[in-house]
Amino acid sequence: MKNNEQKPDFLFEKVNYKILLIGIAVIALGFILMSGGGSDDPNVFNEDVFSFRRIRLAPTVVLIGFGITIYSIFKKSK
Repeated sequence: MKNNEQKPDFLFEKVNYKILLIGIAVIALGFILMSGGGSDDPNVFNEDVFSFRRIRLAPTVVLIGFGITIYSIFKKSK
């Protein structure tokens, strides 16, 4: 019997991974908000491409998500 087996060392703590997953979910939400607005007929222009949601809100949500993931990487463990 070997009692001196080591547990695998992870790069981050558990809380870092949770924050990272939250950041990835926020980024995915931003890309979902960006989607759509196309037209089935290529000869018809759809003004929804320039809506507030796709031009301002979605990129802001994606940047916030990137900020959350960067924070999760730099967060120090105790």
